[in-house]
Amino acid sequence: MKTYMAKKEAMAHNWVHVDATDKVLGRLATRIAMVLMGKHRPTYTPHVETGDCVVVTNVTKIRVTGRKATQKQYKHFTGYPGGLREVPYKKMMEQKPEEILKLAVRRMLPKGALGNKMLSRLKIYTGTEHPHQAQTPADSAYLVGDKRG
Repeated sequence: MKTYMAKKEAMAHNWVHVDATDKVLGRLATRIAMVLMGKHRPTYTPHVETGDCVVVTNVTKIRVTGRKATQKQYKHFTGYPGGLREVPYKKMMEQKPEEILKLAVRRMLPKGALGNKMLSRLKIYTGTEHPHQAQTPADSAYLVGDKRG
């Protein structure tokens, strides 16, 4: 019995569409990260890009549980002394709602060049329309069938 190792040239990336309406942020982000990494396939190989491309729409209608809507802070450091910046969830949702999901997914992907390449296959849009109709993205049962929210 030999171990299967996927080759970069042999991988075909499918397109998956996700409607984020009334989905919980963290639960949706974990499922998107799994699809981007390719862990939903039996041909998953850790060092090869085996995942699919994901198109997410209606990201403005995403929800969070508990008190996260009022207490969650997004932090980044500018690089200067005293340069720690904090942006509350509500303000981030008003200004850059697509950035909230992107940050959640990015932190679940592997760090480094491979993770950056995986993240580049994530397309996030605030409305219902997206310019990827030519790729015919299918609704994934793995991503859409979240019964818990």
